[in-house]
Amino acid sequence: MTHDLDLALLVGAAVLLVAIGAVWSSSRLGVPSLLVYLALGVLIGKSGFGIRFDDAELTRMLGFCALIVIIAEGGLTARWSTLRPVLGLTVALSTVGVLVSILVVGLAAHLLLGLDWRLALLYGAVLSSTDAAAVFATLRRLRLPPRLVATLEAESGMNDAPVVLLVLLLSRGFPLAHPWWYELFLVSYELVAGAVVGVAAGYLGRIALRRAALPAAGLYPIAVVGFTVLAYAVGASVHASGFLAVYVAGVLLGNARLPHRQAILGFADGLAWLAQIGLFVLLGLLVTPARLDEAFLPAVVAGLALLFLARPLSVAVAALPFRFGLREQAFLSWAGLRGAVPIVLATIPLSAGVPGADRLFDAVFVLVVIFTLVQAGTLAPVARRLRVTAPAELAEIQVETAPLERMRADLLQLEVPEGSRLAGVHVDELRLPLGASVTLVLRDGTGFVPGADTRLKVGDSLLIVATAAVRDEAERRLRAVSRRGRLARWFGESGDDRGD
Repeated sequence: MTHDLDLALLVGAAVLLVAIGAVWSSSRLGVPSLLVYLALGVLIGKSGFGIRFDDAELTRMLGFCALIVIIAEGGLTARWSTLRPVLGLTVALSTVGVLVSILVVGLAAHLLLGLDWRLALLYGAVLSSTDAAAVFATLRRLRLPPRLVATLEAESGMNDAPVVLLVLLLSRGFPLAHPWWYELFLVSYELVAGAVVGVAAGYLGRIALRRAALPAAGLYPIAVVGFTVLAYAVGASVHASGFLAVYVAGVLLGNARLPHRQAILGFADGLAWLAQIGLFVLLGLLVTPARLDEAFLPAVVAGLALLFLARPLSVAVAALPFRFGLREQAFLSWAGLRGAVPIVLATIPLSAGVPGADRLFDAVFVLVVIFTLVQAGTLAPVARRLRVTAPAELAEIQVETAPLERMRADLLQLEVPEGSRLAGVHVDELRLPLGASVTLVLRDGTGFVPGADTRLKVGDSLLIVATAAVRDEAERRLRAVSRRGRLARWFGESGDDRGD
């Protein structure tokens, strides 16, 4: 017994360390790390080292647990000031957009692959959910306008809730147990109730953690994660959407001025990485490589229908009431990344014994591998081609600084890239609002405290301290100067993150 435990710990530690190393190597080689995690699972599985694992129900349960952590981290790191302007679009993408995507992919799978309507619609439902882990990991390496990043991240956090409900509904089969209007009412109730539960859990956590004086700083991150898990559990117990509750609670907690906030975010980030690694390795274990060649054609057909028909149409329909330019819509269509979530969702009909669910699981696995390589590797050139890049956007430095917390301030980083109008501007010409100041400039590997007459150069890295009250104003001013130079106000440039 002890020997088995030692061996399990040895294998687990080795997989974890290799996966961590994969993050470093994948960023240098341009290969998405999630593919390395999946490959690790296949390698140690029955076709590799011989570990047999075929429990779809256990995979679904552990996959849901991992998604709770990943979605919670996405909510905790989402800034309300950037999320609020795109909330309407993300809700539309997560509801109307999901329905459009299911119908288009389902129709293509029925007509081109000859699948019955139930299995065809399951293809559409499973593939309609963008993956939070893939989106968060990929987008944060790109320089994109906050509105685009907020839309994609919020969509990936929100659309899991309705998709899970629809996959469960389709997995129960036809005819439906209740009239269609009752099922529609039930889905609507679960989404609304999930949001309400998330708001309640988030506000309860904010009040409790602000007033409590916990004996150790390390307890605050654990408590925050505990409140997000509580949101899921309460939501599930009242037949509401637990995933939506987790995301809403995470957003409320992440935007509160909690003690040791940076430690909370760092802990959540590490926990999300661990959940991603475990989830992808587990899914790799479940797959049978010998069957994947038969799944290639269905995967390509469903993937092409999704990429070139369903996703663009769902974005266009959802964006109709909102001011999103065609270039931004095109990037939203291309950047709807699929990752572990569709594979986890494919275990639902597999565990329910739906006929053809094993072929669905294999096809989704193949599709995720192929399209992750295609989409993730082309996001940066596509963004440049569509001219939606934002070369001088600010980034928040994740450091634990108690004095900054007491001042309700954030530490921001800004780099002056090639082509930015910030180059040549003196520090005093930035005209930052009162409460924001450039505290350090790093130039050619040497840091110095700038004076009012310090002229910025291409390649400079700036550290900026801004109080919470003026952070958004400071970011808008820096964006404006980056676009139009020191006379940005004269040209009417406000620095708002708007599309064409």
